[in-house]
Amino acid sequence: MRRLVAITAVVLSAALSVAAPTMQAQARIPVASVPPRTEVHEATVTDLQQALTAGRTTSVALVRAYLARIAAYDQQGPALNAILRRNPGALREAAARDAERTAGTVRGPLHGIPIILKDNYDTGDMPTTAGSLALATSQPARDGFVVQQLRAAGAIVLAKANMHELAAGITNISSLGGQTRNPYDPARCPGGSSGGTGAAIAASFAAVGWGSDTCGSIRIPSAFGALFGLRPSIGMVSRTGIVPLSHSQDIGGPLARTVTDLAIALDATVGYDAADRSTVGIRDRRPQFTAALDRHALQGARIGLFLPYFRDTDSEIADSVRAAIAGMRARGATVIDVPMAEFDTLIANTSVINMEMKADLAAYLAMVPNAPARTLGDIVARGQFDRELEVRFRTSDTFPPLPNAAHTVTLARQQALRARMERLLDSLQLDAIAYPTVRQKPVFPGQVQPGSTCPLGAQSGLPSIAMPAGFTADGLPVSVELLGTSFSDVRLVSMAYAFEQLGPRRRAPSSTPALVNGAAPVATPRVLTTRVGTAVVTTTLTVDPVRRELRWRTTTSAPVAAVVLRRQGGGTISGPASGTSGSAPAIARVTIPDNAERVVARLMGPDARQAQGTMPLGYAELEAYQNGRLSVAITSASGETREARIARPN
Repeated sequence: MRRLVAITAVVLSAALSVAAPTMQAQARIPVASVPPRTEVHEATVTDLQQALTAGRTTSVALVRAYLARIAAYDQQGPALNAILRRNPGALREAAARDAERTAGTVRGPLHGIPIILKDNYDTGDMPTTAGSLALATSQPARDGFVVQQLRAAGAIVLAKANMHELAAGITNISSLGGQTRNPYDPARCPGGSSGGTGAAIAASFAAVGWGSDTCGSIRIPSAFGALFGLRPSIGMVSRTGIVPLSHSQDIGGPLARTVTDLAIALDATVGYDAADRSTVGIRDRRPQFTAALDRHALQGARIGLFLPYFRDTDSEIADSVRAAIAGMRARGATVIDVPMAEFDTLIANTSVINMEMKADLAAYLAMVPNAPARTLGDIVARGQFDRELEVRFRTSDTFPPLPNAAHTVTLARQQALRARMERLLDSLQLDAIAYPTVRQKPVFPGQVQPGSTCPLGAQSGLPSIAMPAGFTADGLPVSVELLGTSFSDVRLVSMAYAFEQLGPRRRAPSSTPALVNGAAPVATPRVLTTRVGTAVVTTTLTVDPVRRELRWRTTTSAPVAAVVLRRQGGGTISGPASGTSGSAPAIARVTIPDNAERVVARLMGPDARQAQGTMPLGYAELEAYQNGRLSVAITSASGETREARIARPN
C-alpha cells in the first residue's frame, strides 16, 4: 500500500478543473511537462522522493495529485472538511523545486514534497487564523521559524488545515473552518486541536503534516487517525511564529503515517532558535532522528505499563493497547507494571492553559501588522467565535494578568510532576512508560471527548509519542503512547520504529480510497434476482464506501414476508445484554462464531411490491462487503427463505 504506483499517461486535468479559483492562475505550467499521473494514496516521503529521483514524477505532478484528492474528499464524498485554505503559490513553488532538481540541487528528503500546516503556523504568504473568524484576514509579516526550516528543506506548503478554534479544544470545530470529520468514520470527530492536519494526513492529502500540542493536540488526532505523532520535549522545537495558547505548554511537531516520515520531518524542524529561549538546551547540538532509527531498538528496552491510565478505559482500547505492549515484549523489551497511588493528586491542578491564554494571545497579536483583533476580549465582544467555545473563551478572558500567585503555584506543581515522573523512570530504569493515548472512542460532533491522557506529557513537559495499536470492532483506530525523560525524543522515535516493524497496525480509511482517473471511484450497482416460491425478487444494491452508505431498490412479482440484508461474521463485541438496571443498561462482552448471521437492514416488508432507500453503513458492514459476507435474504409468504450472497468487489 505504501509503494508508489505509476499510472498510465493521463495528466491531472481533473484536479485543475475542481481546484479553487486561486489555483487556476498558476496552472499555466505546460501540460506536456507533466509526467504520467502518480498515485499518492498512502505514499511515504521516501516513496515520493524515489519517484522524483527516478524521474517518474515531478513536484508539480505531486501537488496536482494531492489537490485532486482534496477536491474529491474534503468537501465532497465523506466531506472531511480538513483543509482551511490551499496555498495559491503551491504549483509555482513546486515548479521551482523541479527546476532546482533538474539543475542538480536537492536540498534533502523533503525537497519537492507537499506538506500541510495547521493554521496556527505563521506563513508570510497566507493568512494565519487559528480557525478564528475574528482572524480570518490576519496576515503575519513573515514565516514562523518551523515554516522557514521547512521551506529551506525544500518542502512545499500545499495547504493549511482547519483546527479547533484558537487550539482551545480537542474535537476540531472552529468559527472559520466549521467541523472537521474523521476519515475512519465521518460521523465522528477527528480529535484536536490539530484535527484538520490529522484527518488530512490520514486521508493522504499530503505526505506529512504539522500540528501543535498544548494538551494532546498532536497525539489525540494521531490516535484517531492511525498516525504516528510526537509531542517533543519542551525546548526541542521553536514556538516562534505559532499562534500561542499557553507558552508553558505549547510545542509544535509532525504527524505522519510512518515513523520514517516522522523522523524525516523532525530532522528538518528540530533545532535552536535564538528568538525562543526554551531551545537553548539544544543550541550546541542537533538531534538526528532518521539516523537513529533501529529495528532492534526494543531489544533490551524497559517499558513500564502505567496502570493509572488503564482505569475507566474502553475494553477494546485496553485490549488493543495491552496487545501492542505484548508485541514490544516479543521484540525483546522487558515490560513491568507501574502503579502510582498518588497520581491523581500529583496531576491535579497542573494546567496553566486558561491562565496564560489571554496574555499569550494578546502578545502574539501585538506582533501581527494590522491584526483584525488584538485581544481575546475583542473576539468575545464581537461574537466571532463558535458557540462551543463560549464558556472556554469567556472564562479565560477573566483570568488576572501574569504573573500572579495562582500561576506561580501551578507552575511549581508542573515542576513537581515532572520531577516525580523522571524519578520514577530513573528508579525503575525505564526507557518509557506506556498507556492508551485516549481511553475512549472519538465522539460525535457536539459531544465532549472523554478519556484523554494528554495532561501527563503536556503538563510535565516530557516527550511522548502516539503510535497506532490496532482497531476496535467498529473500525476506529486505537493508539498506544510512550512517554520518556526530557530530551529522550530520539530514543522514543527509534523505539516506535522498532514497534512498527512488528507489522502494520495502520490501514487506510475506506472513505478516501485511491482516485480513479483523478476522481473518487464510482460505486457500481449490484443486481441480485432470486426466486422464492411464486415470487421473483430483484434487488439492486449500491455499496458506496466513500460516502459509507448503502442504496437499494427492491421489486417483487408476488408478495413476500420480507427482504433483508444480512451480515456474516464473528468476533468479540460488547453490547446491552438486558433492559436497564437502574439508569444504565447491563453490558456484556461476548464472542460470536465466525459463521454467525444477523440482519443489518430491512429492505422490504410484508405485502409490499417495491421499496427503495438509503442507509449509512457501519464499519462491520463495509468490511463484510469487502469480504463477500453480505447477502440478501428473502422470506416468502409461506415461510420459505432463500439467500443470495453479494460477491466481493474486484
